[in-house]
Amino acid sequence: QVQLVESGGGLVQAGGSLRLSCAVSGRTLTNYAVGWFRQAPGKEREFVAAINWSGAGTYYSDSVKGRFTMSRDNAKSTAYLQMNSPRTEDAAVYYCTTSVAPFRTITTMARSGDIYWGQGTQITDSS
Repeated sequence: QVQLVESGGGLVQAGGSLRLSCAVSGRTLTNYAVGWFRQAPGKEREFVAAINWSGAGTYYSDSVKGRFTMSRDNAKSTAYLQMNSPRTEDAAVYYCTTSVAPFRTITTMARSGDIYWGQGTQITDSS
């Protein structure tokens, strides 16, 4: 059974930074794309970022492009989301995802089908 566990959530302050981690177990992370979604109170869940199976390609929503960076360490079966220059509107529950099928095109990770989900980690605005 594939399991994803997010960590690193907490308070976000303007001008600060935060790094979320996503540990995957139950299968290898190698060859599988990883992504992040988020959902703020009263809003629909939205795609944030994705990284392809090799780590050579990344894909970001317009709202986080240039501020957030995804990376991965296949040896540790862990992916990361580095959040720089966070904004109030970044406060949400962040969910890690990984594709069911290998070698999935990362742009398709923006669609929520055929992916595994973590339980989420909360990012709260400190202001």
